[in-house]
Amino acid sequence: MSLDSHAETLQRIQSALDAARQVFARFTLGNIAAEYKAGHDPVTEADKAVDAVLRHELLREGEGWLSEESVDNPARLDKRRVWIVDPLDGTREFVAGIPEFCVSVAMVEDGVPVAGGICNPATNEVFLGSLDAGVTYNGKPARTSQRTTLDGAIVLASRSETQRGEWSRFQKSALKIRQMGSVAYKLALVSAGRADATFTLTPKHEWDIAGGAALVMSGSGFVSTLQNSALRCNNKSPLLSGLLAGAPGLRDELLALVSEYQSAKTSR
Repeated sequence: MSLDSHAETLQRIQSALDAARQVFARFTLGNIAAEYKAGHDPVTEADKAVDAVLRHELLREGEGWLSEESVDNPARLDKRRVWIVDPLDGTREFVAGIPEFCVSVAMVEDGVPVAGGICNPATNEVFLGSLDAGVTYNGKPARTSQRTTLDGAIVLASRSETQRGEWSRFQKSALKIRQMGSVAYKLALVSAGRADATFTLTPKHEWDIAGGAALVMSGSGFVSTLQNSALRCNNKSPLLSGLLAGAPGLRDELLALVSEYQSAKTSR
């Protein structure tokens, strides 16, 4: 696809994020009513309202749609271009008043996330990027970290995974581990070099990771499944295995580290 086409896509993403921020302005962080879906995942009025504005701003005829807050339409599987969005990733943090949540948007072409945008309205951070245009962080050019060793690397960890003890074997490593909510927000921070890497050890849905994955790849970073295969989106089942992302120079070390973890987990 041409640069001009991606530029138009990025304009749509920017407009959608701006509209989403206006929705969030109606809410008081930490003072938000929540309902609970199956599996005890919270959902708020903001989730639903942002979903509606994203759909209005982004979707055009001939494109597919996959969102956490929309009923899935299998017709998306026949579309070349598909929007994959999470209106509010980090709803638990949003409800608790922790500024680690975001809106995540991805444009996927032929299964590949090619453009994305993530906005954290609590911190006023906006990440925008495409494979052919690179990444911007609050309007300024950015890219992933250039670190080449895990010794001292800042790695963003899932708060829930850490609390369950899944990161305990990494605590004694040379990594500088920082707990944080919202996998999409963690990926966005990595895409702009605000951290060196992140990985999740549990399955995630495409809407959790597509926007952030597009940004990391646009920032010259790497994205991989735990099985060391390329990320493919717009699958019949949107549930994917865990994900690794980070500075390109850390890929081999990270894959080896996680592979060792998986082997130890399997042998227990």
